[in-house]
Amino acid sequence: MKKAQERAGTGGRDARSGTALELLVHGVGGTTPTEMLDDPRTVRITGDHVAAVFRRTEDADAESRPEDYRGRPVPEAYVWCNLTSGNGARALWLLLLPFMVVNIAHWMRPAAHGRIRTVRLYGLLLRLAGLTLTVLLVAAACEVALDLVAWQCAGTRACAERHSWLGFLSPALSDGGWWSTPGRRLALAAAVPAALTGLLWYLSLRTWRAYESQQPMDREAGSEEDPRRAALSRPGFWYGRRLVARLRAAHTAAGLLTVAVGVAAPAARFDRRPGGPALLDTLGWALLAAMAAGAVAVVAVVCRRGRSERLIDRTLDEHLVRRLPLAALLLFVLALLYGGWSRPDWTSDGRLSGNTAFGGIALVQGLLVVALAVVAHLLHRSRPDVRAAIRGLGGPAVAMLACALGGVMSGGVAQRVADWMDGTGTSLDGPPVLLTWQASVIPPLLVVVLLMCAALALHTLRLARAERDAVEGDHPGEAGDPGRTRRIALARAMATLTDRAPLLVAITSAATLLLGAGALVGALTTGRVPGEAARGTYAVVQGAAQTAQDLGSWLIGLGFILFVTWGRRAYKDASARRTIGVLWDVGTFWPRAAHPFAPPCYAERAVPDLTWRMATWTRATGGRLVISGHSQGSVLAAAASWQLEPSARGRVALLTYGSPLERLYGRWFSAHFGPDALASLHGEVDCWRNLYRRTDPIGGPMRLPGDAGPAVDRAPLRDPLTYGRTELHPLPAPILGHSDYQADPVFAEERGRLLARLHPELPAPRHTGGAAAPVPAADGTAGDC
Repeated sequence: MKKAQERAGTGGRDARSGTALELLVHGVGGTTPTEMLDDPRTVRITGDHVAAVFRRTEDADAESRPEDYRGRPVPEAYVWCNLTSGNGARALWLLLLPFMVVNIAHWMRPAAHGRIRTVRLYGLLLRLAGLTLTVLLVAAACEVALDLVAWQCAGTRACAERHSWLGFLSPALSDGGWWSTPGRRLALAAAVPAALTGLLWYLSLRTWRAYESQQPMDREAGSEEDPRRAALSRPGFWYGRRLVARLRAAHTAAGLLTVAVGVAAPAARFDRRPGGPALLDTLGWALLAAMAAGAVAVVAVVCRRGRSERLIDRTLDEHLVRRLPLAALLLFVLALLYGGWSRPDWTSDGRLSGNTAFGGIALVQGLLVVALAVVAHLLHRSRPDVRAAIRGLGGPAVAMLACALGGVMSGGVAQRVADWMDGTGTSLDGPPVLLTWQASVIPPLLVVVLLMCAALALHTLRLARAERDAVEGDHPGEAGDPGRTRRIALARAMATLTDRAPLLVAITSAATLLLGAGALVGALTTGRVPGEAARGTYAVVQGAAQTAQDLGSWLIGLGFILFVTWGRRAYKDASARRTIGVLWDVGTFWPRAAHPFAPPCYAERAVPDLTWRMATWTRATGGRLVISGHSQGSVLAAAASWQLEPSARGRVALLTYGSPLERLYGRWFSAHFGPDALASLHGEVDCWRNLYRRTDPIGGPMRLPGDAGPAVDRAPLRDPLTYGRTELHPLPAPILGHSDYQADPVFAEERGRLLARLHPELPAPRHTGGAAAPVPAADGTAGDC
């Protein structure tokens, strides 16, 4: 068996047999080799427990028996589901959700040629937005540990008595113990946000080593330097080690500096009082100045040029990567020493300056999103794409949602901890006023979302009624079944909701921006929570403000509880973890370019895997390879095809089904999967055929311009396969939607036509009438590639 694996792994280099290969790539949610190969006996021929290529046991040594595979391919299955849904540690990735969303926004820039500086500015703004999310998360941890627990609760006798574990921190309960001074309480509590920062650093480093450290194949840049070529064909696209390491150092330093400021700033304010110790005042100014210099250094590192994709960048800024976090760690330790210095007259009163900190973060995020929208509009206007989501503003809209998600998570944690610590609701001042205002805008935002959902539901029902005639027209001569017709029409109408997602995202993002701006203005101008700020106004206004405040606090707390419950269940339940893995399948396809703490990019492992497999096979056999991708697997198949040498790319046929390449990726990521990119892929592979159904909510046609459209897209497949009962299907056939494309006879037909085109040595000629020309399809389409 070992020899068979070695022979299969090298593609049978000892015999240029011309054996055909069908490489299957599964989609979201994952599957097993047994299901993909339709055989209970499978063997791993190359790869590891994370991602591997499998064959049926009887096909393990297929290269040594080419005569047994004349007229049929050797099926192989590439299984990558463990990259996104593995052990229980994946539950921790829920903490990284805002980071993942802002990283997705980085890749949503509109397509543009020759606007290099504008493109770089787009990436810079998103890296800065990602930095604010890191500061926001650490600031939320500081708010909980430093402000609510160490400053307010431990400094209040009634609260400390309810939580006996805080007794040694309370001046009243410990009789002025060593840890009871405010500075030492803050220094001790700083261990929590510092540990969170360390955890984020560790997860980023560990996942990089486990997933993204696989290097792509070496190849000459050559013609790939042509700016008109798809960005995904660049040799260094799937290897961002240098940028991730640099951003990881900067974000780690930013987190440590945020904690250091949280400890040192209150002590420095106390030392600046009239008659305070001059030495401590001077030390406080010097320490804060050093922290400000560190913050400037962090921003400068983030502002440096991003990724280098023209070549595989194996260099590493070792001095920067090591020294910046160490310098921040040193300032953090000095802040602990400075804050913990003895100040006998210092007592904790009120809140720490969290309102100013969270207000500043919210203001910066809003300005960054507005600037990003302007840049995205300029890029889109330079090269308009009618199919681009939100007219090129998809990136700013998603970035706004990432900031809102970070704010909701931060506010939810602070609100729940405040409610837990302050059982009576009277002994503590609670979290910053801004967080209460932000929670209060959640109910009106939900009203907007619910109204949009109601409008979409009404439109879907109308479309379903209109589709009934089309369903009956697709099955002429068959006895009508009103119930079955309604179900098929509803499935088609429901599938169109995917195409209306940009409108939902646009309105939600715009409403979030406006409501967030209103919350910021209200908090900074009144300094009171909405219910108190509305006192003395009209009764309706006061009642609405109080209702929004109470309901928002309840909703944000409920969301936090559900979030924790979901994470706990995912940690223990493999099926729930696989459900969360579907989210990562879609969200972590892109490399970490805007945020180093985002979940790891599985494509930086999967794409090199597929590229190596296809390249070694085509070199050894001279061709005859069909890569067959379903759903997200079709995106991986296309990305891997782009990474091949041009000569090898022309010897590969591509079969996609249920593919979101144009419907989702082409609309939202037009710079990388737009019409030009997909048209170039069609022109460079030997042949490409795409299958889809009208009932599929994810897959769709490629819509390539000109004659390329019909050459790639097959007419929509029938779903269900039969309308009524037949001799072949005596029971009602199910509505398949996004699944079981291989059950349709058209799938085998298209696969056979692709294999018939491929010769052992050279790809079949295009648009010719030679022997290798494609066979006409059963539906009458020429199917020419």
